[in-house]
Amino acid sequence: MYLRSNRHYMITTEQKEKLRGWFAGRLPDGLFEEPAEVTVDREEITVIGRIPAPRLAEDVSAAEREAAVTARIQEFRERTRETRIAVARDAEHRFRRKVSWGVVCDGERALFTHVAAPVMTRLRQPERQVLDTLIAAGVARSRSDALAWCVRLVQRHTDDWLAELRDSLEHVQRVRAQGPDAAPDSDSAPDSDSGPGHGEVVDSSTPDPEEG
Repeated sequence: MYLRSNRHYMITTEQKEKLRGWFAGRLPDGLFEEPAEVTVDREEITVIGRIPAPRLAEDVSAAEREAAVTARIQEFRERTRETRIAVARDAEHRFRRKVSWGVVCDGERALFTHVAAPVMTRLRQPERQVLDTLIAAGVARSRSDALAWCVRLVQRHTDDWLAELRDSLEHVQRVRAQGPDAAPDSDSAPDSDSGPGHGEVVDSSTPDPEEG
């Protein structure tokens, strides 16, 4: 019963492949230097592509290189805004998720937008004390900030274990899908019970409510 109640949290490999294939076909040729990196969860699709690095002299200073890369990223963002908005609208209509964009330029990774989705939980006193300790130490500003810090810490130190766990859950989903109560396969890619409006969109630079 526990697994059944959480079936919408996991996205299968096949669904991810369909979604990546859709973006490979929908993104204009030449937008990125190579196929974009596409990741997805219940609320958000993140598309990150590599763009050309600025041409600089070999002996250029670190400060000049940083400024050039920052300017190139901003130029790409402004120049491709309308194109990316059109793609995001199509994707949000098809997959019922917000689309966020980012680029990699000369080794620097920049995320234009991202979805900050609220997650509610109930904690006992010993667990709350952990969060309060992080706040008192200046690691976090609030309990929600401290909880997010804990999640990032777990992610950093247990990537292999989480990947193995996701693979195991995908196997469970495939076995369940073969059962007599399996629902018909949907035509669209990831199945979700959350609409595109879930979560607050936070822009990491200039506010841009129109951009996906």
